[in-house]
Amino acid sequence: MKVSTSYLFDRATGQMADVQNRLAKIQAQAAQGKQVIAPSDAPEQAAAIQRLKGMIGRQDDYLGTLEVVSRRLQDEEAYLQSANDTLIRMTELAMQAANDTYSGVNREAIGIEMRSLRDQLMSIANAQDADGDFLFAGGRSMAAPYAQDERGRVTYRGDQTRLEVLAGDSRRMQINRSGSDVFVGAVRYTPTGEPYKAEFFTVLDDLVEAVEQGNHQGMTQGANEITSLLDGISLGLGAVGADLNVAERQKDLVSGVKLRLQTTLSNVEDLDYAEAITQMNKEMLALEAAQSSFAKISQLNIFNYL
Repeated sequence: MKVSTSYLFDRATGQMADVQNRLAKIQAQAAQGKQVIAPSDAPEQAAAIQRLKGMIGRQDDYLGTLEVVSRRLQDEEAYLQSANDTLIRMTELAMQAANDTYSGVNREAIGIEMRSLRDQLMSIANAQDADGDFLFAGGRSMAAPYAQDERGRVTYRGDQTRLEVLAGDSRRMQINRSGSDVFVGAVRYTPTGEPYKAEFFTVLDDLVEAVEQGNHQGMTQGANEITSLLDGISLGLGAVGADLNVAERQKDLVSGVKLRLQTTLSNVEDLDYAEAITQMNKEMLALEAAQSSFAKISQLNIFNYL
């Protein structure tokens, strides 16, 4: 077979171009620290990288949601603890006012403090989070759940809806609480012995009025009924604490999933520099050999053998 000079030149330059392309690819990989520079280099690997990045992005979204849930629960816990302390103080004042040694002036002073505490509880029941949503309004978080009419009677305008958010690939968490779940009232009885529910603020208003009027029976009844109000707050605090623990455990779980995904992504995407440098040295040596060989071939001439 005849081998022409042009064939030798074309083959030599083609081999050098191939080596230079491989060398350029390795250099680009080393510069970016990535195995895949363009999707066309390794389509299946590029698809796996994008899929893993999407999964990691979802874990970040879950963690962000859990942070919001935790902050809201912490707000609820702080307000409910304040409500608990306020009710305890009202109980102490009611017991003091029921003492026969207290005069009308003394009870009037106690009544002023108790009415202030009652207003503070109203403020707590209408507390808002950092986003301006009302904490104890159920699903109607854009409006204050407790409203007072011209006669001073307080009514609950929220609802019992519990909203949920996605906090994991297969985990949902409730993010709101109904005021009627925590600001519970007390059971009273009609003269015929029929039970009925007295609302939270009705109990407080009746107690304050009894103190101001020196009504010992009303003061005793009110002090006893506050125990029911405290039970509702305590149950609410317990539920919030349990939800906080769940949120923290879920954050740990999601963080663990994210870490595993990041490790997998690193194995698929990140460049092994030791291997890359070894390959680059190999390709540089091959290029130098090809260039040296081409230089010698290009100098061949039939007259060298005459």
